[in-house]
Amino acid sequence: MYIILVYDIEEKRVSKMLKLCRRYLHWIQNSVFEGELSPVQLKELIFEAELIMDARKDSLIIFKTRQEKWLEKQVIGKEKNEIDNVL
Repeated sequence: MYIILVYDIEEKRVSKMLKLCRRYLHWIQNSVFEGELSPVQLKELIFEAELIMDARKDSLIIFKTRQEKWLEKQVIGKEKNEIDNVL
């Protein structure tokens, strides 16, 4: 499944969350990631994120779609991190 993940984490935990998300997804811009994950990978990511987060102060939002082709993305202004899909 294709995932867009957005987080709002207290500053002292941001670097841990950033490192975690970069292990699973592509960084798009501040606190925003996207990429293809299996259901197991998504469960792992959520489990690890919950260990980092303080649920009373922090939030994690995950948007899911079956495939990237079902998502239309429009970027206005500078693309912060262009994903290079060419190997």
